[in-house]
Amino acid sequence: MKRAQQHAIWGRRGTFILAATGSAVGLGNIWKFPYITGENGGGAFVLMYLLCICLIGLPVMVAEVMLGRRGRANPIMAMEEVARESGNSRGWTLIGWSSVAAGFIILSYYSVIAGWTLEYVTTAAQGGFAGFDGDAATGTFAALQGDVSKLVRWQTAFLCMTALIIMFGVTRGLETAVRILMPLLFVLLIVLLGYAAYAGDFVAGFKFLFNFRFSDLSFEGLSLALGHAFFTLSLGMGAIMAYGSYMPHKTSIMKTVLTVGCLDTLVALTAGLVIFPIVFASPGVEPGAGPSLMFISLPIVFGSMPLGTVFGTVFFLLITVAAWSSTISLLEPAVAYLSERFRFHRVSASLLIVSCAWLLGLTTVFSLNRWQDMDLLAGMTPFDFSAFITEQVLLPVGALAMAVYVGWFMGKRPLRREMKLDSGLWFGRWFKVLRYVSPVLILAVFLLGIFDKFAG
Repeated sequence: MKRAQQHAIWGRRGTFILAATGSAVGLGNIWKFPYITGENGGGAFVLMYLLCICLIGLPVMVAEVMLGRRGRANPIMAMEEVARESGNSRGWTLIGWSSVAAGFIILSYYSVIAGWTLEYVTTAAQGGFAGFDGDAATGTFAALQGDVSKLVRWQTAFLCMTALIIMFGVTRGLETAVRILMPLLFVLLIVLLGYAAYAGDFVAGFKFLFNFRFSDLSFEGLSLALGHAFFTLSLGMGAIMAYGSYMPHKTSIMKTVLTVGCLDTLVALTAGLVIFPIVFASPGVEPGAGPSLMFISLPIVFGSMPLGTVFGTVFFLLITVAAWSSTISLLEPAVAYLSERFRFHRVSASLLIVSCAWLLGLTTVFSLNRWQDMDLLAGMTPFDFSAFITEQVLLPVGALAMAVYVGWFMGKRPLRREMKLDSGLWFGRWFKVLRYVSPVLILAVFLLGIFDKFAG
């Protein structure tokens, strides 16, 4: 079937940067990156993470953006077009299918978790954290996870928020949203950074995050840095390829991707400088608490700090904005496919995909309570299995296939046409890394993840 002509283009040069940063910045940046940095060598881990970003994240991201812009369509049809133009097998279209499928599955469970942030925004705004102790915070979080009706309501609300943006199309919906949400996210981060410096133990938080502790580095830590560098840029989910299809032809892909990588890392580090000074200002709160740090430890801290109600609300509003920008990018590839392949109106396509994601998301809701003892495979609940199949299978395999395809099979002429704005020196370096380094490291992440899951 002949693909529909893709006319939508970002109206301004910086929109792709904001959109891609919004896709990359999510819940993982706000709590996971600061936590794993502090527990795995501080500044030494940051340097290792940045090295992994350079050797895996950015090279593959350049390839994904390039494929999207060359195909000028959703990931599935973009791969069809690029493969046809290069005289390759249609089998390479599986890269597009894998990306869209991964994004859809992630949307189904991410929307449930993102819904928790809406609950905590309303709780914080009503002064619900005042006087919180450990038992109260733990009980509140456990009650939320056990309340099916409340989880479904917030999941529904978050999916509706996401669909509302996508329904309005690329320029009126996506572009308008990212040009509002991302500056808002940066402003909220700066406000909270000032609050952390004022009310928190900023020196202790800074040392925890940036002290060079090479003795804390381990093979497990290096694997963690490698994996997080890969996942933090939203690679293999279809979002970056879809956003790349809207990029103006006269925009340098390498410069733009480098900017996105810098912004994504800056947000993650700033989040650490917000969270840990606040945590260290409250005795007895464990900075290495993982996911419970956000939903149990921080409410206790905000409940006892000056202006805690105000800044607790601002903090969870920040988390909501970060999650919202991510879910928007997860929904767009599937909606774009229905719109371009089958001429669905974007409203109809958005409602159909969101409804399916809502239904699949119920498995995550029930995994938190009624099905929490279910052993679907290797001790995994349905939610655990969804996360495993996307994060440890579909994403790395999809990104590995992209690196191999662009590095070894894509026609050199269309490749050079898309990368013509980037100097020959930088193009050559990028191409060598994509060909010889990125595939090996991605394969290592994939095999380590599978081994870790099933070894026991």
